Amino acid sequence: MITGKNYIGNKLSAKGSKTYNTFNPLLNFENEYVYTEATSEEIDEAVEIASKAFKTFRTINGKRKAAFLNAIADEILALDDILIQTYCSETGLPEGRAKGERGRTVGQLRMFADLVAEGSWVDATIDTAQPSREPLPKSDIRKMLIPLGPVVVFGASNFPLAYSTAGGDTAAALASGCPVIVKSHPMHAGTGELVSSAIIKAAERTNMPNGVFSNLNSSGIEVGTQLVNHPKVKAVGFTGSIKGGRALYNLAVQRDEPIPVFAEMGSINPVIILPEALKNRNESIAKTYANSITLGTGQFCTNPGLILGIKGEHLTKFMVKLSEEIIKIDPSCMLHPNIAQAFHNGRSQAIEQDDLQVVAEYRNEIKNNFARQTLTNVSGDTFLKNSTLHQEVFGPYSLIVECDNTEQLEEIVSKLEGQLTGTVIADNGEVSHYSQVISALQNRVGRVIYNGVPTGVEVCPSMTHGGPYPASTDSRFTAVGIHSIKRWVRPFSYQDWPDTLLPDELKNENPLGISRLVDGKQTLEKL
Repeated sequence: MITGKNYIGNKLSAKGSKTYNTFNPLLNFENEYVYTEATSEEIDEAVEIASKAFKTFRTINGKRKAAFLNAIADEILALDDILIQTYCSETGLPEGRAKGERGRTVGQLRMFADLVAEGSWVDATIDTAQPSREPLPKSDIRKMLIPLGPVVVFGASNFPLAYSTAGGDTAAALASGCPVIVKSHPMHAGTGELVSSAIIKAAERTNMPNGVFSNLNSSGIEVGTQLVNHPKVKAVGFTGSIKGGRALYNLAVQRDEPIPVFAEMGSINPVIILPEALKNRNESIAKTYANSITLGTGQFCTNPGLILGIKGEHLTKFMVKLSEEIIKIDPSCMLHPNIAQAFHNGRSQAIEQDDLQVVAEYRNEIKNNFARQTLTNVSGDTFLKNSTLHQEVFGPYSLIVECDNTEQLEEIVSKLEGQLTGTVIADNGEVSHYSQVISALQNRVGRVIYNGVPTGVEVCPSMTHGGPYPASTDSRFTAVGIHSIKRWVRPFSYQDWPDTLLPDELKNENPLGISRLVDGKQTLEKL
């Protein structure tokens, strides 16, 4: 079922001469299938048919788009064991993780299907005419959200399903009416091709235009660069490193017609543990965070890479207990030898910094591509002076900072780069004494957690998965949940337009029965 080719719409293509294999990091050898890198000709063809498909796809109603999205979910489930086996062979992750991520992917698709089937997401707004208004008449003005055009989505290394080929970016873009071209991640090209086959089958089953989806393989940066620079591409979605996301952003803004890049990037996700919580729940917090730091070998964008506390007896005891707990956990496999090497390099750079102490490190023998979980410690003064310590080490690593007092804690939080999450561990009533710290944290993150862990991102309408730069390139948007659809649309107004020529969402009769803001009042009624 896996061919190693590119999907250019509903056609398989392999015109290029450059090939590569995926890698099984658990068994430490290359997988059997050979993937062909997309050529410039194939890139142009994919974008051209996406642009052509957009003319039709943008006009397809919500119920038909919902049928398409639900069909994609059905076809992904129909792949069954071959998808799970391929996922595991390309990531080293266990079967349970693969099935869980598949469930999340299917759930996201169905969530967007429900959203567009109902239809109110377009934010239809109507201000009716007042021809007799003095001193000037008022026009009839109607507004709604419309899709941008072809979107390029970059597959994520750490989520081959939920943030990749049919992941949140793709699901939201298709729901909005935008065709999608996926630049498949080279580490899981087989998984990507299988999911692509499911999307194409779903498109054919539901009579979507050819070109509504394509999947292009690439082991380097050339294909991605050409896609972002293509004049008919109108937006980009990316999940990955700060370096990669910023490179795409720079390309996009340097185009003759700049386009938006919605990149979700690096984060160290600060955790503030307040004194009373440390005093009363020292051991339980340590056990919880040992598991969170090592979950998925630390390969989550919400991994807790920074722990902040006020120095003293209880913080010292916490460090000892966390050190004991974290080395009890068996190391696990990283996604790829390159990621394992990057973790080793980042960890080495961190522990070489002056005045930093390694307080825990797994020292027993480990297998190839496994990671040694590491816990380090510095003073608040050292952390403030050394920006290297503020950088993400992608993997099972965390730094504990001992702050002199509440004032220094606030200063450190206020000087952090933008983050996806911030966590506060506190006992009842304790937070009220740290209002300035919490205010500083709110200004630095997209989501704040109380007495929990940052790992785990619930897919629901209230979730914000984004944050101030460099956590994301645009903190006004989320990459998770139904509101992520707003990344792929723009507001558009009709003034004094004949009712018969308006889209159904704005017609007087409200034929779709959606909720609309009419003359300042939210209503389901017709005019």
